[in-house]
Amino acid sequence: MIDFLYGIDKTVFYFCNQTLANPVSDVFMPFLTDLNQHWYGLTLFAALWLLLIWKGGRKGQIVGLLLIPLITMSDQLSSSIVKHIVARPRPCHDIDGIPFLSNIHMLVPCGSGYSFPSSHAVNNFAVATFLSYYYRKWSWAVFIFAGLVGCSRIAVGVHYPSDVLGGGMIGCACASIIILLWKIVERRYPILVITPDYSRHETTSGEQ
Repeated sequence: MIDFLYGIDKTVFYFCNQTLANPVSDVFMPFLTDLNQHWYGLTLFAALWLLLIWKGGRKGQIVGLLLIPLITMSDQLSSSIVKHIVARPRPCHDIDGIPFLSNIHMLVPCGSGYSFPSSHAVNNFAVATFLSYYYRKWSWAVFIFAGLVGCSRIAVGVHYPSDVLGGGMIGCACASIIILLWKIVERRYPILVITPDYSRHETTSGEQ
């Protein structure tokens, strides 16, 4: 059964990494996958976070501050715990000079870290799930971005599809935990209650 699932994983990996490869994705995917490692990407994310704090009212301030423990939790759970428990080599790794997969369309350095889960997928889906809960009208944007980042990890050759899928599930779980914990805080301190946007027309007067 494991061999069968790995066979599917490998087939989908080659389809995404090789069959779908084209000159546009060869430029766009490395740019997207390394966005959080360059000054322009970090500047963009910082600007969006500050905009949320500055223009988002009390709700935006609370959501913005909660993103800090959320990302810390998701990143550490992925990088420091799950990766080392599973200890799965990346598709671009090799043992004693023998590669796990041959003819990979490599667009970035492979990296020495383990493969499962993709930390990029964990972190981005954690943020997407969290933001989409409180700002429903932006769900499409945040999940498209998270999905593209996850796909970029396959396209550049450093993760299997199951790494991205599993990472997305872990990220969603992390966001759900933070949301549930905050609900406990809200029950104890009603002044801190923030209300999700259940429709694009719904607003809460206390959060303007």
